[in-house]
Formats: sequence, structure tokens, C-alpha cells
Amino acid sequence: MEIQEVSHVNESLIKELSQIWEKSVRTTHLFLTEADIQKISSYLPDAFRSVSYLAIAKLEQKPIGFVGVDNNRIEMLFLLPEEQGKGFGKQLLNYAIHQYHATKLCVNEQNPNAKDFYEHMGFQVYKRTGKDEQGDPFPLLYMELNNKEVVS
Repeated sequence: MEIQEVSHVNESLIKELSQIWEKSVRTTHLFLTEADIQKISSYLPDAFRSVSYLAIAKLEQKPIGFVGVDNNRIEMLFLLPEEQGKGFGKQLLNYAIHQYHATKLCVNEQNPNAKDFYEHMGFQVYKRTGKDEQGDPFPLLYMELNNKEVVS
């Protein structure tokens, strides 16, 4: 796997990353309804354009995942479902930590596998909210990197 930094977000890239996001979300975010997925997907183009750093994981030149970071916070990290559990998420996360100095993130409380992954990687919960950042009823866990426990 190789990680490639994105210097320009165009419509073709938005479409490609949105497909990865949707496949991942449909596998991992089982608490979302179809309407929720459609609503959130409408935010994606702006989200891809607004992060300070965006990097794509590629396997044999095919995008399989991505990570976006803004202000030392991981705003998005998604992998194709068939590529999960192979260490690629760990590589993307470490890339964000080491290249972009990412030390914070938030994760849906209803996505326990993601929470467990981030805890395994050295993050710990420091805050919980009852709603997501758009005001919808999806509790978020805010996590911060405990530097003494970073898994490399």
C-alpha cells in the first residue's frame, strides 16, 4: 500500500472518495438510516475541500481509503470494507499522526469497532456529546492521543 497526498480536490476525486465513504459507512455505521446516509453524503464535497490535509491509501494504484486532517484533528478516516482488518487503517492513522501532527479525533459512540481501534492505537476519550456536530442524535466520543502509548 502507498499513501499519496492530495494537492487538489476535483470532482472526479470527490466521486471516488465518496464511493469509498459510502461503502465503509454502510458496513460500519449500522445505526444510520438511508435518509441519514444521503443527508451526510451531501456534506462530503465541502468536507473533502475544507480539510487542510487529505491523503489517499492506494493498493495497486486503486484508492482503498483516505484520511483528512484539519487543525491537528482527524476529521475523516475511511477504508473500503474489504480492506479493513489488514493494517491499512493503522498505516493511514500513523501517517496522519506523523505527517500532519494529528492528536485528536471524534468517533460515533455507536461505532464501537472504530472506538476500539482508536483506543488500541493510543487514543483515549476525553469528552462525550449526545449529538453529532450537525445536531443529529448520534453521540460522539472525542478522543486524544496519549503519546506514551502510540502503536507504530
